Amino acid sequence: MDALTQLIEPFVCSAPTPLTDAICRDGIARTARSLGKAYENGTDVADRQVMALASLYGGMALANARLGAVHGLAGPIGGMSHGPHGAICARLLSLVIETNLHALRTRQPGSPVIERYTEIARILTGNGNARAEDAVGWVKQLCEALNIRPLSEYGLVPDDFPALVEQSQKASSMKGNPISLTDAELLAILTQAA
Repeated sequence: MDALTQLIEPFVCSAPTPLTDAICRDGIARTARSLGKAYENGTDVADRQVMALASLYGGMALANARLGAVHGLAGPIGGMSHGPHGAICARLLSLVIETNLHALRTRQPGSPVIERYTEIARILTGNGNARAEDAVGWVKQLCEALNIRPLSEYGLVPDDFPALVEQSQKASSMKGNPISLTDAELLAILTQAA
């Protein structure tokens, strides 16, 4: 799930490039086909190889573009909990996509990033008529299939949230998010993820 996040965030970040766009598109498509299968059968070498390539693409993308709010939150959460980084990213991904879309539609309705989220939804679902919000549902379904746990199971409690929001607003990854999220929006993400 970290690999998928590292492909989605650079694609919608504040500084994408033609290079990162190309590898993100290919990596998202590969991940959509193989992540669930690799999870279900860890001995499936072909799907694990696809995921290794997707992970490499994600590393190349984040090194040449930026990340976003998922990683902006995941870093501080990792420092305050015993949660695995990939599971933290997984729990946050659909919530951040949903929040970004709402913020963009409300505060920047003409943003081209909305079309990028639509493209992601179409790649993930394989449906050429998918809407941007369909990416949210697809990621939620995948997280259910992967048995992703709430953040509270890693020791996070609501009293931790104000400090996490403050730390995340200072994170370099947060600066790559396609729109600046408010403290209230970040707090709502954490509340839902817990």
